[in-house]
Formats: sequence, structure tokens, C-alpha cells
Amino acid sequence: MSGAFKNCRTIMITGASRGLGLQMVETLVSGNFSPGKIIATARNPAGAQELQSLAGKYPSIHIITLDVVNQESIERAAQEVDQLVQEDGLNCLINNAGINVVANFETVTAEKMLDNFHTNSVAPLMITKAFLPLLRRAAAKGTGMGIHRSAVINITSLLGSVELNWGDRGNTFKWYPYRTSKSALNMVTRCMAVDLEDDGILCMALHPGWVRTDMGGQEAPLSTEESISSVLSVIGELTAKDHGSFLHYTGETLPW
Repeated sequence: MSGAFKNCRTIMITGASRGLGLQMVETLVSGNFSPGKIIATARNPAGAQELQSLAGKYPSIHIITLDVVNQESIERAAQEVDQLVQEDGLNCLINNAGINVVANFETVTAEKMLDNFHTNSVAPLMITKAFLPLLRRAAAKGTGMGIHRSAVINITSLLGSVELNWGDRGNTFKWYPYRTSKSALNMVTRCMAVDLEDDGILCMALHPGWVRTDMGGQEAPLSTEESISSVLSVIGELTAKDHGSFLHYTGETLPW
């Protein structure tokens, strides 16, 4: 993994103020395999004390303000990152920011559905569109597929699998907004993989596992450290064969 990330000059992680995003930043800078620049986004950087502390210790971390559901904020962030990365472009975009709106059949509303869709499904698409010139700039400098060239990683969930939502699996986590938003993100990922293949930009969806901070202790959850160590290992080893894929944090292929 370390070698792969050392060949990644610029990486951007959304939702980096807490949880999995923060752990990604911390693992990258403290594991002796940091890329040249780590762009960590947060909706409110001033309130992201742990991220600010990391940035104070590691000059490779650059904090950018980004509200993923605000198009003006997305466009401003793209301009800031453009000035930061310059001719290098953006080697790896990790669309990690997401929310979980918990609602079953009895409690779900249109508003809850749309809130979850905007953050989890629409925002990664809009962010990728805004940062596409930077991804293309990086892709133009390399060959093959992977984070050494240009890649978009969408952090999704096993709960977005239509095939697996049946039987015993279908009777747990009856979260209409979250499940369907992740299913939609999986389709967005596959569509982008089709459209960006000719540019040499790898696109894939990755399930990070049941993580303690997100799942409230159910299903013998992973720690964020365990999850992200595996997630970064998978990301670092991605090649053309993984383009358009839906992978578990262990690296195995998941059913759509």
C-alpha cells in the first residue's frame, strides 16, 4: 500500500472532519505512505479541531471548506484546489461525506428521502463533475488505471445492494432513505465509470464495513482504524480490472 500512495501526488477526501474521513487523513499522514498533498474537506473547518490539529503537525494536509450539498461551495472548493494542485491535477478523489437518515416504512417521508439522496447520491456526482478538469489533468500524465494516475472512489455501503436486501438481510436495517441513497450512488458510480473510461479515470464503489461510530455497536462493528487500514489497502491496489466495480473493504466483489 505504501508504494502505491507514494505515487499518488494529490488526494482529496470529503467529509474529513470526523469518522472515516478523519481516520483516512490520519492514517495516510502517520503511516509513512502519504501522497504529496492531502486535501481534506469539511463543512466547518473552524469546528474541526482534530483535523486542524493534524494539519498543524503535517504540512501535507490542506483543509478546504466544502458543503457538499451547496453547489456554490462545490465550485469555490474546486477553484481553491485547482490553485493548490496546479499542473499536477488531482490523482484521487474519495467521495466519503455521507449521512444516515434512519426511517422505516412507517416513519419515512419525502423530505427524509430527498435529504439522504442529496448528500449520499447527488453530491458525489456534482463534486466529481466540478473536479473533473483536475482529474483529467492528472490522468493525462499517466497510463493504466489506479491512484497513480486518476481515480474516483465513492464510499458506499453493503446496504445499497439490491440483491442482498432479501430474507434475513432484508429484515435488518430497514432504512429506506439510506439504503436507496446508497443504491443510487452505486448506479452513479457505474455510470461515471462508463463516461470516464476513455479519460483513463478509474471509478469504483467501496463498502468500508460496519464501523463502530456509524452503526452504534451493532453487528460486532469494526473500529475506524481497522476499517480504514483495509480500505486504503484496497484503494492502493486498484487497477483497470477494478474499474466500475463494487468492492467490500476486504477486496472481494459485492453483488449490485
